[in-house]
Formats: sequence, structure tokens, C-alpha cells
Amino acid sequence: MSLTVGSRLGPYEILAPLGAGGMGEVYRARDTRLDRTVAIKVLPSHLSSSPEIRQRFEREAKTISQLSHPHICALYDVGREGETEFLVMEYLEGETLADRIGRGALPLEQTLRHGIEIGDALDRAHRQGIVHRDLKPGNVMLTKSGVKLLDFGLAKYAAPSMVTSGVSMLPTTPKASNLTAQGTILGTLQYMAPEQLEGKEADARTDIFAFGAVLYEMATGRKAFIGTSQASLIGAILKDEPAAISTVQPMSPPALDRVIRICLAKDPEDRWQSTHDVGSELKWIASGSSEAGGTAPIVQRRKNRERLLWGLLSVVSVAAVLLAIGYARRPPEKGSPIRFEVSRSGPDLGQLFGLAVAPDGRSVAYLAAPGGKRAIWIRALDEISPRLVAGTEDATHPFWSPDGEWIGFFSEEKLKKVPARGGPVQVICEARNNRGGTWGKDGTILFAGGPFSGIDRVSAAGGAVSPVTRVDQSAGETGHRWPSFLPDGRHFLYLIYGSVSSTARSAAGGVFLGSLDGKEKRLIRPEPSSAVYAEPGYLLFYRDRNLLAQPFDLRTLKTSGEPVAVAERVSYDGARRYGRFSASTGGTIAYLAMDDPLPSRLQWLDRAGRELGSIGDTGCYRSLRISPDGKRVAVAKLEADLVRSSIWIMDTSRATVSRATEGTGTDFLPVWFPSGRRLAFTSWQMAGSAQMFTTSEAGAVEALRRSETGEVADDVSPDGRFLVYHAYDPKTNWDLWVLDLAKKTAPVPFHRTNFSEGSGQISPDGGWLGYLSDETGRSELYLSSFPTAGERLQVTTGGAGPPRWSRDGKTLFYFKERRLTAVEVKTRPKLELGAPKVLFETRFVPSDDWAFDISADGQRFLVSIPEKEPGLSPIQVLVNWTGAAQGHKRE
Repeated sequence: MSLTVGSRLGPYEILAPLGAGGMGEVYRARDTRLDRTVAIKVLPSHLSSSPEIRQRFEREAKTISQLSHPHICALYDVGREGETEFLVMEYLEGETLADRIGRGALPLEQTLRHGIEIGDALDRAHRQGIVHRDLKPGNVMLTKSGVKLLDFGLAKYAAPSMVTSGVSMLPTTPKASNLTAQGTILGTLQYMAPEQLEGKEADARTDIFAFGAVLYEMATGRKAFIGTSQASLIGAILKDEPAAISTVQPMSPPALDRVIRICLAKDPEDRWQSTHDVGSELKWIASGSSEAGGTAPIVQRRKNRERLLWGLLSVVSVAAVLLAIGYARRPPEKGSPIRFEVSRSGPDLGQLFGLAVAPDGRSVAYLAAPGGKRAIWIRALDEISPRLVAGTEDATHPFWSPDGEWIGFFSEEKLKKVPARGGPVQVICEARNNRGGTWGKDGTILFAGGPFSGIDRVSAAGGAVSPVTRVDQSAGETGHRWPSFLPDGRHFLYLIYGSVSSTARSAAGGVFLGSLDGKEKRLIRPEPSSAVYAEPGYLLFYRDRNLLAQPFDLRTLKTSGEPVAVAERVSYDGARRYGRFSASTGGTIAYLAMDDPLPSRLQWLDRAGRELGSIGDTGCYRSLRISPDGKRVAVAKLEADLVRSSIWIMDTSRATVSRATEGTGTDFLPVWFPSGRRLAFTSWQMAGSAQMFTTSEAGAVEALRRSETGEVADDVSPDGRFLVYHAYDPKTNWDLWVLDLAKKTAPVPFHRTNFSEGSGQISPDGGWLGYLSDETGRSELYLSSFPTAGERLQVTTGGAGPPRWSRDGKTLFYFKERRLTAVEVKTRPKLELGAPKVLFETRFVPSDDWAFDISADGQRFLVSIPEKEPGLSPIQVLVNWTGAAQGHKRE
């Protein structure tokens, strides 16, 4: 980027770079006259040096400035500073439609809503004689107020074109690293109408063709036209017809297929003749007209559904229940797939821990916490209200007995069972840090007792536990998990977790076949996913946000044919390699749809919780840490694929940002060294356990240590000598360790028990360590002398999250639920603790207790605050899903 932060273009002060491409560079800037944030686009020198292009550019800019529409990015000003031509535009916060589609197809409601907004914007422009000529997902921004179209009418002057009407070959984009010549050209060609490719003049119907391609991509997550080269792609646009969206999204209304098909007609005369017509059709479909061919009206907005009482359901939920009642009383005809939703209530604590369909397919067991305490609930599909299973508090990973009479689950580091109709809970055996269970027809239960253990077996009646599989570290394995019985009761599927550091990693990892006698061990699928068998002969597994089904022969115990997508945007726990789906033997599948991560902002709060200002833009931020000098913040930010994250550095005063890690895994928990020039951080790699890394002063990333079972960096001592981290041991759980960075000797255990310890934070004077332990049965805060464990006190009794020290070492802060709590600490002449004092209550990013830090003066707190309250996704249910899968199989 050629402009430096702080430089000026007329009255506009450059604040931060936003992106670059062939059309120029884009910056966030401040209009010093009006004191507002704007976006500045600087044109490339090869364009601004031409007097003719400058005149045409200014004339066109004046035309566009007359376009006032809520879904068109406003053009404020055009200027010239020296030899630099620039545009001043409305500054938008959000993500491009291209980024959103990169995570998969949009729900039908969003596709129609965004399509209607795009159509309204295009219609306004067309009525004023302006044709976009470069409509594509990268030129559509999704904001809180709806879509915003970018680069209206300016792209035709942006770069030399292969056609006379002109197109944007290199769009301005924040992902400059992805700009390759061929890839970018293809990315633009995808949306060109045939007449553009043939060099004919473009008009409004050219935009309508591109509009159809964008609608198709929103609805399916796939491009309408594909090709392995520029020539083949052009040929596809000129001759081929894209597959109907119903082949990708079977439940999409036929009317939407028709709208898109007419938009994509090869001859402009055969297309819709105005975007007003297209918008009207989309509004008609969204209205829920039965003539549109939908199975039900479009899903209504459900922003407040988590606040509804258990007995109340929205119109759509009632429709789904009625549909379910019909299914329960009279199974639908074979080959007729049906989809509907089952609503849930309460905080979304159950999403991380699974759901299970009953063997007969007529009930779903899931986890929710409407009263603040997570437990198992059962929702019969022919009933409106769910039922609490008493005694299942703090449960995880429920699973059914083959006869549907019992539910197995894990709680309090034990494997338990409870009658599905209600009754006393029975403990079966010990099971710490479980990773799933399955119940066989002979009463055998298989379970994974920990993340790095093998698969064990135990009788459902209780008794001795014996191993069935053993982790082969020499083959690059680190753990076995997510067992699932096959119908014969002797064989089962399970996931082998591969090691990131093993030289044999290529041989490890994936879905394997096992047997109770221990003689079978065979790779079935290479995906790092839980997997289940579903009648009448399919293997279900997760890949790239999709739930896939592949034919599986119970006689040969082998797969055949190609996998077929059953559902898209399925929720997946990347750290545990767990797909949140379940299947019954009778043809019912339930799954949780993948939620978009909650965007958050880094907000300064005072000691009363009042907002004092924010840092940077909105993003999906997680763990954060303020630098020793207080001028920068290291923060983990989620990548576009919703799985990986990377560490970024934000300047607290200038609002500039820079990437510290590439995000090849899930990078999180940054820790500053005292110099402020290095970081330690932890990364969950794509095929392995948590590993610790450091960044050098030159920016290089280096492995700090290699671990087969997982290590997480917690803190560095004020003198830079010691690193505190917690490591997993299958025998003792998570333990605290100390690594002497100066002497480079082997790490020594600091606190090693049969309980879990972690989240260590060293006091500013280096003499004390605050940390968490669950030895009382829940996570509590403790204080111990450091670097040698000696005097030790329990700080809290009502539960606590990870602590932070004030810079003067006189106070420990922690979140308990949403309440930021302070405990005064006095270390001389003896260790004394004050009573915990709640400072304020605020929401913060769920499942991230590290989402805060304290300023040097102890008067301000930087907190990652989500932009909205988390919602609760309904359970998606598919009945007779095999009809579609068998159709693909026959083909």
C-alpha cells in the first residue's frame, strides 16, 4: 500500500489500509471537516495519468453521486492530490457477499432478502440510465442495515478489458494474497453475460444475467458456471445451462429456480427485461405464496425465539410440529424426503456437546440450559413441548440404548445412564474428559474416556472396564474417539486422531473400522470427523461444512460409490473433530446447522462497566492480551472458514492492525514477552493436538516445544525467564508446568494432581501464580507461591474463570458468568485475600473467558463484546432422507 497512516489527501486523513487490487488501493480515512469515517479509493497511476480517462471518470462519478439509495454505497467526493486521483465513499462495516458464500450457501430467507435488496438497488440505477457491468459477490457488502452495492458504474473505466464494454479484471479486495492473474479473471468472468463475452454493448439485461449468477451462488454455495480454464469457462457461459438449484438444495421453491433460469438466459431478449420484475418475483416467493412451490411459507424472523417460553412456538415451529405429528402417526411414503425444524430454548450451551436421535426416529435427545443449568431434554416429534430428563445436570454427549428405553451420558467425570421416560440415574463407571459413547445390542457400551485415550468397553449394567483399542503412537496416533456401533453389534466406527508432530502422520487419522475382539482396524474414510451408520446402508460423515452419505455394505464392511451431500452448513467442533449430527435406524437424521460466529468489538469499559470507546473494527475476536507498554493488543481473530484463527496485533491509538501468524491452525491465547517484541501462543493444528509456538522479533514463527498430547501456553514471567503452561497427561489430566527459558532445561511440573489445573497467571513481581483447578468439582481460582509451589490458598468458592492481575499486583480479576469480579491481594507481611467484589456485569464472547485484559492503571478493562446476544439454533430434522441419496446412487 503506497499511502502511509497519518498522511492526507486534501482534508482526508488516512487511518488504515483496507485492501488493494487492480482498480487501486482502498483506505479507511477520517474526513477532518465533518469528523466522520470514510473510505478512500486511490486510482492506479496508469489510469489517473490519462487526461481522457480522468475526464470520463469525473463525469461518471458525478452521475453516480446522484444515486441515493439505501442499498448503494454512497459516493461523497472525487479529488486529486498532486498526481493522485481518489474517490471518497461511504465507509461500510461488514463482510462481502463473496466471503459469506465462502462459508456455504445462504439460508433461503437470507437469499431472498439480500436478492430483493440487490434488485431494488439495480432497479434504481437502471432507471437513471446507469449499468453496473461488474455485479458479483465481491462487489456486494453485507452490513447491519442490509446489502450495499459497491463500484457502481465505475468498473468500466478500471482496467483494459477483453471486451469492448469493459469489465473489472482485478477487483479491489481485502484478500490481496488471493489475487492471482488467472484466478481473479475467472472470478470476474463467472458473472459475465454472453453478450459481454462477445464484445457487444452491455445494458440493464447484462446486469440481470450477473444478478442471476449471484442469486444462484447465494442459494447453492456454488458458481453457476465453472471451467478449468478461461476458455472453458467462457464456453460454459455461452453454451451450458447450470444445474437446477433444486438438485443442490432439494427444499428450495421451484419458483426460485424459474427466476434464476430466466435471469441466465443466453439471449438478452429471453431474460427478465427489468430488475423491477425480478425483484417482484422474489418478493412474491418470500411472501410464502403456495403457488411458489414451497413446502411452507418462508421462515419468519426468529430473533427473539430464545426468550419464548417452552410452551410457545412461532408460526413456523407450529407448522414443523404439525408436520412431525403427521410423520409420527403415518410414516411418509418411501422416497419423499421431508425437512423441518425443532425449536430449542435457553442459552446455547448444548451446541458443543451433541444430540442424539432415538432408534425409532421419533424423538431427539439434546442439551439445553433454560434455567442456567445444562441438562438433557427429550423432544418427541409428535409433541409441542420438550421434557427435562431429571438428574442429568452438566451432561455431555447423550446416546440411546438400542431399544430406546435408556439414555447414556457423561457427567461429573463418570459414564451414567437414565431411563428415557424418567427415573433414577445410575453410574456405570469412571470416564474423565470423555469423547463419546455408543450402546450395542448385547448391552456393551463403548466409550472414549479422554481425548488421548483408546476406546474402552463396559457392560451397561456396570462392572470392569477393559480396552478395545490402543493408541499407536509409533503410527502417529494421539487418541481414539467417537465410537459408533454398526448393526451387527460386533463392529464399530471410530475416529483416530492423528499427531501433528509425528513423521508417520500420513498413516494416522480418519474414520476407522474396529471390532470388539480387537482384530479389525481398517481405514474407512480419511476425513477427521465422527461418523455413524444409517439404514439402509450408508455411512454418514462430515466434510467441508456438509453432511455426506456414502453407500456402506454391511457384508463387506466397505464403502462404494461417491459420497452425496445430505445437508449443508452442518455444525462441527473443529477442536474435537465432532460433527453435530445423529441418525436413527429408521431413516431420520437430526443435526445442528452451523451458526455464523458472533462478531464482536474490542471495547474499553471503566470500573463501573461504562463504555469508554473501542479499538479497531468489528471482527470475530476471541482471546486478547494488552502489551506490556499498553500501546498494542494481541488478539485471536477467526478466519473466513470459521475453523482456523490467527493472531493479530492492533495499535490502541492509531487503530492499525497487522497479522502476527498465518492461521494455518486455530491460533489463540497470545502471551507477550516482557520486551513487547515477541509473543508466545497456542495453536490447534488441523491434524493434531495443541502446540506452543513463539514469534521472533523478525516476525518468524517457531515451535516452542512438540507434544503428542497437547500443551497450552499460559504466561511468561516479568523477567522473561519462565514460561507457565498446562499440558495434558492421560493419567493425571491437565497439569501446570514451568519451562525455564533462560537455562533451556527440561520443564518441571508445578502442580500435578488427578484434577485439571491450568490458566496460570504470574503476578507482576514474579512471586505468585494465580490459576484454576477443578479439585472441588468445579473450576475455582487458587493462588500459590512461584516459581516453586509452596504457600497456597483457595481464592474463590463460587466458581471462577481465568484470572488477570492488575499491573500493581494488588488485585486479581476474573469473570464469573457475565460478572467481572475483583479480589484484593496482600502478600506482605503475609498472604491475605479480600472478599470477591463484583465490579459490573457485561456480555462477552461465549466460551472465551480470556476475552478481557486490564489497562496499566487498573481503571479500564478491554473486553471482547459480541455485537448481539447469541441465539439458539433449532435442530434440523430430515425424514426419509435416503430417497434423495438413493437417487444419486442409481445415477
